[in-house]
Amino acid sequence: MTGLIVLVVVIVIALVLVFWVIGLYNGLARARIRVKESWSGIDVQLKRRSSLIPNLVETVKGYAAHEKEVLENVTRARAMLDRAQTPGQAAQADNMLTGALRSLFAVVEAYPDLKANQNFLELQRELTDTEDKIAYARQFYNANVRVYNEKVATIPSSIIAGMFNFEPAEFYEAEEAAREDVRVSFVSN
Repeated sequence: MTGLIVLVVVIVIALVLVFWVIGLYNGLARARIRVKESWSGIDVQLKRRSSLIPNLVETVKGYAAHEKEVLENVTRARAMLDRAQTPGQAAQADNMLTGALRSLFAVVEAYPDLKANQNFLELQRELTDTEDKIAYARQFYNANVRVYNEKVATIPSSIIAGMFNFEPAEFYEAEEAAREDVRVSFVSN
């Protein structure tokens, strides 16, 4: 009889342990899925902004044709962003695009007719809206990465994370020079 009680206790402990491991694994898996989902939100907004760039460049090109280098930098940065595969690559390309757009907007200041152009003003509104959405998506993504990385790094879930190859996710971080918002205000004084 004592052997049977010991066997039942061992089986119950084993089942509790199995369900505990399954719970930790599922928590890690759900957190990883939330990170991927929130990354897709950033990706959608980056693609939206990227699709605005050709129209913006064409509109500026008509007024500022001799600003070829600035326009080429914007186009190059956009292409890098389109090719980015990881959050780190996307953040780096996004920072380059932000810098290129900053230069483009500085050039636009010298062209009052361009600043008053309806097409340009609409692009400005869309870009401002997209920048706001990108900022929100970055914040949401980084919050999910933080939660996921905490699970990967803290005991006891770190043990399960190591066993099943859950790797920490990359934060989406701006470089110091890109931390300022892109200036998209073109109202004449």
